[in-house]
Amino acid sequence: MSPDQYCAEVCRKAGSSFTLSFRLLPEPRRRAMTALYAFCRAVDDVVDDITDPVPAYTVLAWWRDEVGRLYEGAPRHPVTRALLPAVRDYTLPREHFEAILDGMAMDLQHGGFADFEALRLYCHRVAGVVGLLSARIFGYRDASTETYAARLGLALQLTNIVRDVGEDAMRGRIYLPADELRAHGVLPGDVLARRESPGFAALMAMQITRARSTFAEALAVLPDCDRRSQRPGLVMAAVYRTLLEEIATSGSRVLREKTSLPPLRKALIGLQVALTGRL
Repeated sequence: MSPDQYCAEVCRKAGSSFTLSFRLLPEPRRRAMTALYAFCRAVDDVVDDITDPVPAYTVLAWWRDEVGRLYEGAPRHPVTRALLPAVRDYTLPREHFEAILDGMAMDLQHGGFADFEALRLYCHRVAGVVGLLSARIFGYRDASTETYAARLGLALQLTNIVRDVGEDAMRGRIYLPADELRAHGVLPGDVLARRESPGFAALMAMQITRARSTFAEALAVLPDCDRRSQRPGLVMAAVYRTLLEEIATSGSRVLREKTSLPPLRKALIGLQVALTGRL
């Protein structure tokens, strides 16, 4: 199995909405995005699958060394071997991959987030820089597209946080700012026990409003000259904005339910964006 085939298999098994958008890309860029997704999946699995933080830190340290080997031109892992042409062809900055690993390390020492600024830093590391790397692979002409890409990554991650409140609670994690929980009278223990409290609906409405406004901010700064090349990101924006509205319509029952869109609906959303370049 070649490195590219290995990464394609990772994407296939993950069944992520992100891979839907890769079909809009020409083959070299598609391979690069598949490798980037496989890297993110591999390091995220370290946090999700290794329950003891000591070996998890060890594995993340290995990946940090592997990023170094990638930029020295001698990677060992199939994922980083597949990334090697992308790093060269699309000038992908090393510090972005290191920032992703920094975000994963934040997960391992997860004691919650004191406020939104702390959460924003985490989101930038695990999603914003992925948006920046993706934008380079997609291709752009206007530097403003970098601002769009980072904000879109933030919006996607905020949507993930809203969607996964219950699932994260089962892992003993809360990705909601502690000061906002207190302001709404929501106890961390209630979230971890997946018990709805009187202020929970208002707290989630606040998170949804923030995610909506972040999507709007991102789309407002995307230059028209790069709209076509950035269509894969626009597909993800359309899918995730629809998901966010489904959660809002359902009454934010995220503690007990995980909202998802049927594959056909996601495909139709993607087709509409692909044909029109608009959400």
